[in-house]
Amino acid sequence: MAQPITAGQWNRTLLQRQHLLARVDEDAIEVIDRLVGMQSQDPASAFFGLHCRIDGFEPPELDALLIDREIVRIALLRSTIFLVDGQDARWIRPLAQPVIDGELRAAYEPKLVSTTSPPVIADAVELLRAAPMTGDELGRELAQRHPGENPSTLTGIARCALPLVQIPPRGLWQGSGRPTYRLLDDWIGPGEPALDGDEARRELIRLYLRGFGPASIGAIQKWSGLRQLRGLVEQMERDWELAVYTGPHGQMLYDLEGLDLADADQPAPVRLIAPFDHILVAQGDRVRIADDDLFGRTVTPNGRSPGFILVDGRLAGVWRIPPGSTVVQTELFAGGSPEVRAELDDEVSRLGEWLSEWLSRER
Repeated sequence: MAQPITAGQWNRTLLQRQHLLARVDEDAIEVIDRLVGMQSQDPASAFFGLHCRIDGFEPPELDALLIDREIVRIALLRSTIFLVDGQDARWIRPLAQPVIDGELRAAYEPKLVSTTSPPVIADAVELLRAAPMTGDELGRELAQRHPGENPSTLTGIARCALPLVQIPPRGLWQGSGRPTYRLLDDWIGPGEPALDGDEARRELIRLYLRGFGPASIGAIQKWSGLRQLRGLVEQMERDWELAVYTGPHGQMLYDLEGLDLADADQPAPVRLIAPFDHILVAQGDRVRIADDDLFGRTVTPNGRSPGFILVDGRLAGVWRIPPGSTVVQTELFAGGSPEVRAELDDEVSRLGEWLSEWLSRER
């Protein structure tokens, strides 16, 4: 029988698993794996996401993981750029491919004039195996082989169809420049996916629940972009892999069997959460951490995400850093108590000092 879970337990359990009740003294790769990667279309967001979770996090640690090819930046779930363990990317990308193929069919194939996708993809593989290329370079080379086609359309087909990694210096702490692409196997070395089919889907569900559970089936599907997972989740529950809870609004929530829930009365310190952080973005169970109307105030017309302020474990405002600055600007949606303001000031100072220290160092 499903056990009830209170709103407080649900909130604090998420924060505990996300290392947002207390910063941890762990390696960055361990935290990235526990978060099932990090959304990374803004290369800086992962650095901020690790800063708010790891005590003493230093940007060169993440730079080294990227340079050493342990971590990669790649279009993955929902066709979104993720920062993720390279070996995990190898088996997760095939799960994401049907959604990415939908983008290819809807956004790029209708623009082709005199060719089709398969020869474009084959040519892209040949070109990228010869040398790394920016998107513009790849488009120009492909257009020479497919006259009359728009270079950006050809590049878009390659990006959708192939597991392309954005290689450094893109993604480094002080890296710059447009994305430069390599094929995943050429970058991290050839190999076979560790998992496939339903076992890969099961593992993705397990990983999500470890980092974000208890969660609804809708939340798993929204984060992953996968559909029709209900039967698989229910089978995992029948196999005693998953526990079932009744959420505070009567919703059915699933979790890994044996994982503890946090106490509802644990203190939740003020935290400055990274832009695009999955604790709020692509979050089907956002009610446990944010009111819909407040989250709506963070959505921008250009799709850019601000940083988020959590107060007592819930969304309470946003933060931004103007270009070229180390000054952290904050906006609380409602006036906080003197205690909250003091705690927020401490977090702002912590982030500002960290920025000043690491932006002042040479690459």
